[in-house]
Amino acid sequence: MSVSELTLLVLRLGFLLLLWLFIFGIVYALRSDLFGQRVRKQQPDGTSSAPPIAFAAAVPTPVPAATLPPTASAAALTEQLTARSAAPPAGSGPERATARNATRLVITSGPKSGTEFPLTSDSVTIGRSGDSSLVIRDDYTSTHHARLMLWNEEWMIQDLDSTNGTFLNGSRLAVPTPVPLNTPVKIGATSFELRR
Repeated sequence: MSVSELTLLVLRLGFLLLLWLFIFGIVYALRSDLFGQRVRKQQPDGTSSAPPIAFAAAVPTPVPAATLPPTASAAALTEQLTARSAAPPAGSGPERATARNATRLVITSGPKSGTEFPLTSDSVTIGRSGDSSLVIRDDYTSTHHARLMLWNEEWMIQDLDSTNGTFLNGSRLAVPTPVPLNTPVKIGATSFELRR
């Protein structure tokens, strides 16, 4: 085997390796978009490998979206949310959407603009998947993108670790956040508001 044949063989093997790395990268990216992050396993002492996430009203700078750890106790989460959802003083900001004052979800921009959905006590899942309560089919929406849910009689929006994020009044969400009435929530190319 001559030197030129050996060089050609090394180049072919290097190109093949690079091609397989590229293919694995694409498969990994598609898997994370379709199925989300892996669930963290519990330690033997019952703690999680990730610290619990505190609830916040809004995040001023874009940060990666996170999901609630599976070991966070319901009592601890209820205490955190109750402390944050105490009625704000008069004139301190927009009125939060609750089970009593928000009766409909109105799409204000996007392909389904003008469409209204009645709100019940059930959670509203949003994404490209056909099993979502609100199906949004565009290139910027993940399969399971976000969830709108009632927590202590107050409507909360939670990003489900989507690729492009969920935005409440222009701020990207990192944790479940209370939704004020008539405030835009943007998912992909679609915006909606909770109204009376």
